[in-house]
Amino acid sequence: MAKSRKEKLLEMLVEDPNDPLLRYGLAMESVSEGKDEEALRYFQDMFKAGIEYVPASMQTGQILVRLGRIHEARQVYQDGIALAQRQGDVHAAAEMQGFLESL
Repeated sequence: MAKSRKEKLLEMLVEDPNDPLLRYGLAMESVSEGKDEEALRYFQDMFKAGIEYVPASMQTGQILVRLGRIHEARQVYQDGIALAQRQGDVHAAAEMQGFLESL
C-alpha cells in the first residue's frame, strides 16, 4: 500500500528533524485532516526546538482561535509579528497584526 503524505513527511523528518518546511508540512497535513490539536502539538514542538518559521506562527494562531484559546492566540500572534519583523517579512507581520486586532 502506498504511503500517505503524512507518513512520507514523518520519514523525512527522521533524517532532518530541524527542517522547517517538513515540520510545517506535517502540521498542515493534520490541519487538512481536521486534527487541530495534533497540528498544534506539531507546531509547538517546532517552536520548542527553536525553529523560527513565520508561517507556522500564523497557522498556530489560527488553530488556537478555532480551539477558542484566544489568550494563547494573542501571544502567538505577538511573537509571530516580532519574528516576522526580525526577518523583514512586512506582509506577514501586517497580516498577523490584522488577525490580532480582530480578536
